[in-house]
Amino acid sequence: MTQAMTFAAIIVAAGAGTRIGSGPAKQWRMLAGKPVLQWSIEAFTAAGVAEGVVVIPADAGATAQPILAGRPGWRTVPGGATRALSVQAGLAALGVSADTPVLVHDAARPLLKPAHISDLLAALESADAALPALAVADTLRRVTDGATETVSRECLWRAQTPQAARRARLESAYARWSGPGEPTDDAAVVEADGGRIALTPGDAALMKLTYPEDFAMAELLAGKTMTMRIGQGFDAHRWGPGEAVWLCGVQIAHDQTLIGHSDADAGLHALTDALLGALGEGDIGDHFPPTDPQWKGAASDLFLKHAADMVTARGGRILNLDVTLICERPKIKPHRAAMRQRLADLLGLALDQVSVKATTTEGMGFTGRQEGLAAQAVALIEVPT
Repeated sequence: MTQAMTFAAIIVAAGAGTRIGSGPAKQWRMLAGKPVLQWSIEAFTAAGVAEGVVVIPADAGATAQPILAGRPGWRTVPGGATRALSVQAGLAALGVSADTPVLVHDAARPLLKPAHISDLLAALESADAALPALAVADTLRRVTDGATETVSRECLWRAQTPQAARRARLESAYARWSGPGEPTDDAAVVEADGGRIALTPGDAALMKLTYPEDFAMAELLAGKTMTMRIGQGFDAHRWGPGEAVWLCGVQIAHDQTLIGHSDADAGLHALTDALLGALGEGDIGDHFPPTDPQWKGAASDLFLKHAADMVTARGGRILNLDVTLICERPKIKPHRAAMRQRLADLLGLALDQVSVKATTTEGMGFTGRQEGLAAQAVALIEVPT
């Protein structure tokens, strides 16, 4: 059986992925210049998928939409509380016939190849379900109450995805599942229902992204070389009459405000220039001229997101940001945590990728005389070579 055989795909992307660390769920993170989820969609599309469903968290529609834009035959459905419920939601959303092979794949295994799909479709000619698997190569140890023992690895295999079965066979097997517990493996559901399971060649590249360090390995397996680039930014605004000031995306009550064409958030302006500098794309004035009335009073969040989107469009990602606010007043320390969190939320970064600091000039210069406030920032990004 070849790739030309009609088949459907379900990509399970509804999990929170807490072991990956703080920041966006792993299916939305960037891998070698594109979102993790996009890799699997492109692989299934290249293999000739007839219909595809991506099962996502109920509140993630806006995040998924750009990834699926312009891809006919693909749509999203909200997932359930468990993987098994998410798979069943995906099955229910398919419009293919009962006899059509359905490949269920974890979004966290992005390096899927058309050859993996072809092997699975061929295996379904003589089996009720099929999955790729790798023989266990490492010595296994069992630890019980502090005591360890060697476990034989003979006949042990590591199950991977996609896992394939014809639609009706998979639906009926899930309907009759009686446990114990919730299934985490689609082939196991068919097997429990009396089905015959076939193994196809597994692949180390089908590794599952589980921990932060897995992304570094996946970057290497993806075969893309990334280059680190540094940018710096500086901004200053004078004080004027007012009751609050915006700094790093946080509004702080104060007896003055910063004067500028936009909201005069010097911290965000400096960070925007740092990102643009790292890309070699000029400065904030080139992209948002102060002579343009549409930016009068604008929230500087827009400027920072624009620069971040340019990094993403280049196939890159932000590695970390560091901003220093220079002023005598207001006191920054009580607001630093909120500023870091705001920046992390705006850019989809982990909290430890963002630093906010403050200093004074001990009464010297325009900041020391409290005539204005200044900010400087450094950004480290990586982009494809």
